[in-house]
Amino acid sequence: MINQSKARRMNRAFARTLWGKLTKTALRSLQELTDHYSLSVASGDLLFLDGRWYVTHSGLLRVARRNRCLGIRVQAVPGFCDSHETRWAFKATVYTTRTSKGFVGYGDADPSNVSPRVRGAEMRVAETRAVNRALRKAYGIGLCSVEELGARPEPSSTGGSRRNSNGFHTSNGSNGSQPRLRDQLCLLIRQYNLDPTLVKAYAADFCGTQTLKDAGRDLVESFISHLSSSAKEDLDGLICKLNSYSQPLEVKQ
Repeated sequence: MINQSKARRMNRAFARTLWGKLTKTALRSLQELTDHYSLSVASGDLLFLDGRWYVTHSGLLRVARRNRCLGIRVQAVPGFCDSHETRWAFKATVYTTRTSKGFVGYGDADPSNVSPRVRGAEMRVAETRAVNRALRKAYGIGLCSVEELGARPEPSSTGGSRRNSNGFHTSNGSNGSQPRLRDQLCLLIRQYNLDPTLVKAYAADFCGTQTLKDAGRDLVESFISHLSSSAKEDLDGLICKLNSYSQPLEVKQ
């Protein structure tokens, strides 16, 4: 296990790489999140948006796993669901122990309160929001989760895009969360000295899309979590997996 002091330093370093200079208040909050919940910026547990910290779905699941969560039950709330209007509501109950009566959270989603990036996936968004609220109650996390946010403005189309040093396209807009996830992916590539071309090919295959830029935020977030876990647990195995995406050289006639 990484000791507390090292975890603090790593989180500060990754946060500054992703979001630049942070205020003393933001850094103090990050330290508290590191100490109390062992949340990791590099693993995608946290996002810093508009001057505030937000926990992610994957971060909450890791907190639940570390605390040996017994299980999560999710049920649709029929009276608030309308498939024709793509309006959904779910109730999630988190059971922390065998004797727990359960911690309940509700989540809803419809086209008016989800990002255009996930339009058509309102049912999954509603379920995720319900689970996140229940998990936050169960483990005393007052921090709002990023998935609970309503529709956010899209990055300005006039802002263009830039290609970072690892060859991943990211938007210049400051409000989109997708570029932040791409930055986290680039950090993992540098941290474990991975081949960015092979990582892009693996990511597209994992997300089931032609290219990584076609993947939605939830898929990219899942891939980052998977890549981080694979690198920590079996780096050699991960490298072998990445090498399987190498294209054989063409033999010139």
